[in-house]
Amino acid sequence: MKKILVVGGVAGGASAAARLRRHCEHDEIIIFEKGPHVSFSNCCLPYHLSGVVPTAEELVLMSPEKFSTQYKIDARVNNEVMSINRENKTISVKNTQTNEVFTESYDKLILSPGAKPIIPPIPGLDKVNVFSIRNVVDIDKVKRFIDNSKAKNITVIGGGFIGVEVMENLHKAGCKVTLIEAMDQVMKPFDYPMAQILHKEIYDKGVTLIVDDKVNSFKENKVILSSKKEIDADVVIMSIGVKPETDLAIQADLNIGKTGAIKVNQNYQTNDADIYAVGDVIEVYNYLYHDSYQLALAGPAQKQARAVADHIHGMSIDNRGYISSSVVKVFEYNAACTGLSAAEIKLRNLNIEFEMVKIIPNDQVGLMPFANVAHFQLIYEIPTGRILGAQAIGKGNIDKRIDVIATVIKFGGTIYDLKDLELCYAPPFGTAKDIVNYAGYVATNLMNNDFKQVHCFNIRQLVNSGACIVDVREVVEYERSHINEALNVPLSKLRERMSEIPKDLPVYLHCRSGQRSYNAVLALQHYGYKNVFNISGGFMGLCFFEYFNDKTLGRDPIVTDYNFD
Repeated sequence: MKKILVVGGVAGGASAAARLRRHCEHDEIIIFEKGPHVSFSNCCLPYHLSGVVPTAEELVLMSPEKFSTQYKIDARVNNEVMSINRENKTISVKNTQTNEVFTESYDKLILSPGAKPIIPPIPGLDKVNVFSIRNVVDIDKVKRFIDNSKAKNITVIGGGFIGVEVMENLHKAGCKVTLIEAMDQVMKPFDYPMAQILHKEIYDKGVTLIVDDKVNSFKENKVILSSKKEIDADVVIMSIGVKPETDLAIQADLNIGKTGAIKVNQNYQTNDADIYAVGDVIEVYNYLYHDSYQLALAGPAQKQARAVADHIHGMSIDNRGYISSSVVKVFEYNAACTGLSAAEIKLRNLNIEFEMVKIIPNDQVGLMPFANVAHFQLIYEIPTGRILGAQAIGKGNIDKRIDVIATVIKFGGTIYDLKDLELCYAPPFGTAKDIVNYAGYVATNLMNNDFKQVHCFNIRQLVNSGACIVDVREVVEYERSHINEALNVPLSKLRERMSEIPKDLPVYLHCRSGQRSYNAVLALQHYGYKNVFNISGGFMGLCFFEYFNDKTLGRDPIVTDYNFD
């Protein structure tokens, strides 16, 4: 019989305790949670603001009583672990309601205290009603304050997962919301061109989205930005990031890794073999670039918790590292990503040569009433074809496609494997050549040098330099909207009008999404054209990329009008 103590009663801690009980009925298992709730749905917190989750109580999944009766686990809420005595194998605990301090011995100790919101010491912080969101108490405070004060002007600072979800749910609740992000885009796991789709959606829904501008200070119910803009704010919600709760680990002289989180080995043990750590408080191994990083996601935390419980009971651990797969809902769009982004490869100075595929196919057969386009980006390594990452944004079932890519990455798959995948097909669910198959075809064509491409972020410069851009859509499409000064030679007329296209200049071709222009590129190559490029994502991809900055920066568009379908 062992005595196992768990510090932290949310995703990692609660999961570890439950798994431990399934392994052994006789071990003594105690959870210490400094807050009033254990095992609450952390990821659902923002959805209480809009009423999708009607009451704060519904966010709590388990109670101490249920832990006791169903699992024979002693879950102690309002109990804060103050220190660890490794030599005596005890912890010091404070009951936050009675202020009583007591010690508890352990055979094994699991640390899962999570991470705390970062609130920098910005001047004038006391001049505004500031909130952060970490637990049920926090979200209940925000909701009650907004409801009771009738606050309407809400500023959310930080455009990561929590900030975007809070923004959306406050907007749905009828609040006037401003979202401020110091970097040049929201949702940093996505590459900048993909993030523009989300920027457009947020902007179109009436949220004031401010990027590339930092909060400088606060005045009475106002946020002051570096640009000198002043934003009215009855409520300010800080969501600029989290910091691992490492105080206990530092006090106990446990090793802290280079990322600032607790360093653990392949079995999630600290430098003390009897102390484990899981969740947001640790750094993990990245499967793709072979280094440590922080990963604040619930799925990995629960996998780590299960592994720790297994290891304590003598089972082997299969720790293959992590690749960061995630999904978020942004109003009508779903956005998912996995693995590396192009920006991360460059930011980390990874010695990887890579190429990107950007396609915009339908997620179902086009005749189906609920078919939508899906913006899909694939990143792969040259020359191996190893898949490094993918991103998808659309109104339909895009998480399925990213789940497929995540699976292929974890199995060491390549672009050639994508071509060969046999996936479910029926018109209401997908297409016979699924999005991920299609991405594999395009990638292998690029790898074989069958054609050359340029991306949407290159086009403004090409237009300004007077490059030869050929629009191969039909005349009616061109007349609706087109790139400034583009030559219209429809694919249906290409062979009879080929003489209009110069052979001695680089030529950049596009259609709606890139499919027809790809065929045009191949046709021109057969007729001796050597310097022709397909514009990936086509006119629709370009419109999504340009729109938000055109609208918010007041710059001249490079298109006569936008076309998003």
